[in-house]
Amino acid sequence: MSDNEISSYHAENLKRRMRYTAVFAVLAAAFLIVTVVNINTGNVDIPINKILRAVFLRIGSRDDMNIIWKIRLPRILMAAILGGALSLSGFLLQTFFENPIAGPFVLGISSGAKLIVAFLMILVVARHGAVSSWAMILAAFAGSLVSTGFILLVSRSVRNMSALLVAGIMIGYICTALTNLLVTFASDSDIANLHNWSQGSFSGMTWDNVLVGGIIIGAASVLVFLLAKPIGAFQLGEAYAQSMGVNVKQFRVALILLSSILSATVTAFAGPISFVGIAVPFLIKRALNTANPVVVIPATFLGGAVFCMICDLIARVAFAPTELEISTVTSIFGAPVVIFMLIRRQKGRR
Repeated sequence: MSDNEISSYHAENLKRRMRYTAVFAVLAAAFLIVTVVNINTGNVDIPINKILRAVFLRIGSRDDMNIIWKIRLPRILMAAILGGALSLSGFLLQTFFENPIAGPFVLGISSGAKLIVAFLMILVVARHGAVSSWAMILAAFAGSLVSTGFILLVSRSVRNMSALLVAGIMIGYICTALTNLLVTFASDSDIANLHNWSQGSFSGMTWDNVLVGGIIIGAASVLVFLLAKPIGAFQLGEAYAQSMGVNVKQFRVALILLSSILSATVTAFAGPISFVGIAVPFLIKRALNTANPVVVIPATFLGGAVFCMICDLIARVAFAPTELEISTVTSIFGAPVVIFMLIRRQKGRR
């Protein structure tokens, strides 16, 4: 390489690193700001100086400490953890299907999880009065795998991604219809519990939920990051991935399992949440101007966390004291991104 080429390469590399640093800095700053605003905002306004003292020094009035530590902080952290998980799940599905429109909600995977969780809630709550977090996650995981299995069967016969998306939407409708059928034969108390959960919300989260969700999603996210190099190779084509020593069959299974675990955990705790898994990975890739998984994976998780925290804040305060469904807010902001993606892809084919 000539001196000019080397100089140009280093300049481009520096520019790329500065862009990555700027994106992560903006996301980190947004995370901190939204966290403080979320804690401060509600029926009881708590000044920022009291928030900082309560969070870092554990000093404050009894009411302030209860509001911050028992109500608002668990909800905020779960919104961040689940938002990151949902975005990461969407990224994995997009990698698997090699299409940016793929996502757990659009492909009917969240609806499948919802169906099995609804069945569990109606069956177990009626007999035992409560369902553990682990049981909810396992039920959602089973439902996710069933829906994903149908999608994979369809994908063997249908290579057109548009048709595959339509098939996913139909699977979602079928699962929703079966869920409604279960509700028809459920008792009034079961219907109330199921309705509250199926609306999609981060309210009512506890530190036990944070612990369980954090363990599962944290472990799954670490495994996803460890797959960064195989994902990068797979993005360049299946043949290239095989030439780099990637066992494509095992790799695909790993992608589906990890994606299902992430989306199932979200559905188990917060109900079905739409469009986050499609919109956030797309926006992050655009902001970073790269598809390099080593950079995109942590940025996608952080971006999903910030996105869901902002949406949760809007859901709480937009029409207070009435709280909106979280999917209502995520759809308002996420659906236009998906429409833009479809228009952009259509123009690219001309």
